[in-house]
Amino acid sequence: MSESHENLPPIQTPGAGEASGSESRDERARRVLQTLRIVFRSIQAHSRWVEKQCGVSATQLWALWELFAEPGQNLAQLGTALSIHPSTASNLIDKLRKKGLVRKQRSGPDQRVVRLYVTPAGSELLAQAPRPAQGALIDALGRLSDHSLYQISAGLAELLAEMKIKDVSAALQPLSDSGPDV
Repeated sequence: MSESHENLPPIQTPGAGEASGSESRDERARRVLQTLRIVFRSIQAHSRWVEKQCGVSATQLWALWELFAEPGQNLAQLGTALSIHPSTASNLIDKLRKKGLVRKQRSGPDQRVVRLYVTPAGSELLAQAPRPAQGALIDALGRLSDHSLYQISAGLAELLAEMKIKDVSAALQPLSDSGPDV
C-alpha cells in the first residue's frame, strides 16, 4: 500500500507482554487510545486505497475474492465468510451486480435458492486487485499467535463491558465502509 503514516507522532509501545514501569495508568490509557486510532485509520486508509485502485470498497473486494474462491455461495454463506449480517451482504451484492461484477443464479426445483458468482468482469478486476484479499485487519489478525489473539479478545471484551454506550449491531457491519449501506 502506498499510503503511509509518517506524519504521526511515534507511539511508545512496550514489547509483547512487557509493561513500562515508568508509564502511568493515564499514559497507558492514552497510548491504547492512540493505537486504536492508528488501527481504525489504517483500515480507513486501506479501504480508500482499494477503492481508488479498483473502484470497489475493500469489503466489496473481499466479497469478490470469497465468491471467486467458492463460487455458488448464497447470501448467508457469504455473510458468514465476511462476518457481516446477510442483509448487509445483500446490499453489498446489489452494488456489485450493478457494476456487473457479480451475477445471481437461482437454483433448485422451487427457484428460491440464489447462488452468487463472479462475472468475467469481476474476474478481470480480481486479476488486477490489491491484496490481502480479505482485508488488512483480518489478515494481520490471522498472522498473530493464538496467545496474542486470546489476549486481544479478552482485553477488548473487558473494554466493551466497561463502555456505557455500545452498538452491538456494529459487530456485523464492515469497518471499512460506512455502515450497513456498503
